[in-house]
Amino acid sequence: MRADIVWWDLSASGQTIASLREYLRAESVAAFSEVPGLRFKMWLSDPGTNRWGAVLLWESEEASRQALPSRALELIGYPPVVAHGFDVEATTEGRYETAGLALLGLAFAEATDGDATGGR
Repeated sequence: MRADIVWWDLSASGQTIASLREYLRAESVAAFSEVPGLRFKMWLSDPGTNRWGAVLLWESEEASRQALPSRALELIGYPPVVAHGFDVEATTEGRYETAGLALLGLAFAEATDGDATGGR
């Protein structure tokens, strides 16, 4: 397994966290849902520091090297300030109440009832 972390400082970009949330809803989440070998992708934001990023978990290093359906670089206008890949040493899942992770988070909460769980 392989994990990638990417992180942008949006200070010099015309994009905002709000505009990138719209990009998630409109195209990016659906596109990444079809990527072979991608086990999990989580998009992150930090309004206090104006940062935007993602964590990706791959079935293999080979899967992590494929071309991705992302326009983030094009939209933001420059590469991430952090882009690192890591070997995964171990994984686990804890106890949880929410059965599925798909379509959760602030990007989908705004599109539903304002609940950070995306209406679930």
